[in-house]
Amino acid sequence: MARIIGIDYGTKRVGLAVTDPLQIIASPLETVRAHLLEDYLKKYCQQEDTEAFVVGMPLNLDNSDTDATNHVRGFVKRLKKTFPEKAIHLQDERFTSKDALSAMIAGGTSKKYRREKGNIDKVSATLILQSYLEKKSI
Repeated sequence: MARIIGIDYGTKRVGLAVTDPLQIIASPLETVRAHLLEDYLKKYCQQEDTEAFVVGMPLNLDNSDTDATNHVRGFVKRLKKTFPEKAIHLQDERFTSKDALSAMIAGGTSKKYRREKGNIDKVSATLILQSYLEKKSI
């Protein structure tokens, strides 16, 4: 099986996570500047067998769009053009940043580590991807 990449898209930074080859567990991968993301993903997909992307979709509690929703939709369109052969799945990302911070605290990470926003982005991407895997296995 091939890996799946999880993406927590932001206009400045993008958190990335990846599954193991058996698609059982998600792990943090990297935080990349948004303008470098496409090149990073191309290089990663050349080095690792990947079959799909899971992109976090920001929505309000009432399922209406947030300020970030249109940015994510634009990114998904570009991703489809760049990787037409790969499936792209959208995953609800409500509360992932809050859950990521809670998970980091529970995991005993230092305040210094948690203050770096890129670390929260990676963990958020991991939570998005793990949620997708759990939903897929049902």
